[in-house]
Amino acid sequence: MRLASVTSLWVWLWSGLCLALAPGARAEVVADLYEATVPVTEQSTSALESASREAMAEVLVKVSGSKRVLQYPGIAEALRSARSQVLQYSYVRGQPPAPPLSLHFEFDGSYITELVTESGAPLWTANRPAVLAWIVVEDEQGRHFINEETAPGEAAQLVQAFSRRGVPVQIPVFDLTDTASINTGDVWSLDAAAIQRASARYNAQEVVAGRLVVSGAGQSPGDWSYFRQDERINRSVTVPDLQAFLDSGVNIVAADMASRYAVAPTGGADGGLRISVDGISGYSDYASIANWLEKLELVESVILEQVQGDRVEFRLQAKTDAAQLAAILELNDRLTALPVLGDGPQLNYQWR
Repeated sequence: MRLASVTSLWVWLWSGLCLALAPGARAEVVADLYEATVPVTEQSTSALESASREAMAEVLVKVSGSKRVLQYPGIAEALRSARSQVLQYSYVRGQPPAPPLSLHFEFDGSYITELVTESGAPLWTANRPAVLAWIVVEDEQGRHFINEETAPGEAAQLVQAFSRRGVPVQIPVFDLTDTASINTGDVWSLDAAAIQRASARYNAQEVVAGRLVVSGAGQSPGDWSYFRQDERINRSVTVPDLQAFLDSGVNIVAADMASRYAVAPTGGADGGLRISVDGISGYSDYASIANWLEKLELVESVILEQVQGDRVEFRLQAKTDAAQLAAILELNDRLTALPVLGDGPQLNYQWR
C-alpha cells in the first residue's frame, strides 16, 4: 500500500466513524445458504446419517444453482461423509402442512464452497437478486392472492420453497397502494403491464407471477410468467398440489438466475485482477465496497493498492476471470460499470 493511500485512509477513518457501512444493493445476501431442513421419521443414528446426506445435497444444489452439481466427480463421495461436515443440527417439530418431525442442518460454508469449485461445477455466490412474487390461487372459495395477512400458511410455503433453492423472495404488502394498482384479475390474466406497474414501487428487477386452479381431482393446472431484464418466460404446469406448483415456479426462477450468475471457476489471472472505483467520498464508502468484495465467495483476497482523489484501486485474487466476476459485481446497484481504458484496471466502476 502506498504512503498516500495510508494518509487518505486515516483522514477517512476520523471523518467517517459514525457513518453506516452497509451498501445499498439490488442483491440480497442469502443468510441460510449453507443450511437445510429435511423430514425424518425417527431420532436414530441411521436417520441422522441419511438426513445429513439429503440436506447436504440440497445445500450443494442451492450453492451451485442446479441439480446437475450432484453428478460432478467427487460430489457423490463427499455426500457419503456429509455428517462430518455438519456444524450443528437440531430436531424441529412441525404443524401441518409441515412434516411432524424434521432435522435442521448447518454445514461448513468454506468446505461446501471449496467442494463445488474443486469439482468444476458452477458456483452461485450468496449475493442474489430478490424476486417479487404475485400469485393467485383459485379454490372453492374463489380467487385470492397468496399474502402474509390473509393466507399466512400459503405465504410460509412460498417463502420456504424459494429458500430451499436459495432465492430471496418478497411478497407484496397488499396495502392500499397495491390494491389500487392491481387485482386478482390482473394477475390471473398474467397482464404484463399491470404486473410491472404494480411492481415498480418495490424497485424489483425480477418479478414472477403465477396462477393455480386447485382441483379436487388431484391434478391442478397452473401457469407462470417470469419477468426479468425486459424479457418474459412463460411456463404451464399440471401439479398435484400447491406445494408442487410453488416448487415448479421456484425451479423456473432459480434455473434462469443461475444461468446468468453462477460461474464455473476458471482460475484467476496471474497477479490478480485490478479494479478501480470512482466516487469514493469517505471511509464509509471505502469500507462498504471493501467489505462487500471480501465476502464474495469467488474472491480470495482484496488488497488496496492506491487512492487518488475519489478513486480507489484494488487488486483481487479471484477464482474466476474478469468477465465472469463483472456479472457478480454489477449486482450491487451502487456500482455502475465504466469503460476500461488502456493499460489500466481490468474493471472500472462508478460508486453511487
